Amino acid sequence: MMFGAGSSAFAASIGEGENVFNANCAACHAGGQNVIQNEKTLQQDALKQYLDGGMKESSVVYQVTNGKNAMPAFGGRLSDDDIANVAAYVIDQATGDKW
Repeated sequence: MMFGAGSSAFAASIGEGENVFNANCAACHAGGQNVIQNEKTLQQDALKQYLDGGMKESSVVYQVTNGKNAMPAFGGRLSDDDIANVAAYVIDQATGDKW
């Protein structure tokens, strides 16, 4: 029963992550791009190359929480759940070449 609930919650997290992304990230990262540093997109190849810790949700969570260079920190501005959801959305988009 818990397994099924976890699976549903995970599937819902990508949809919630899209909402969080559109409200907080799309100004700089619309369509998986980067308006500040063009090479550092949210495309799979760029995430593999530039994301500290590699292309995985925990690495996205860390960067969204703490920020880096021109990217502001969202820790304290977004809930932990929102950050986890947006990380799931970003990885889903990148791994599925959906950007």
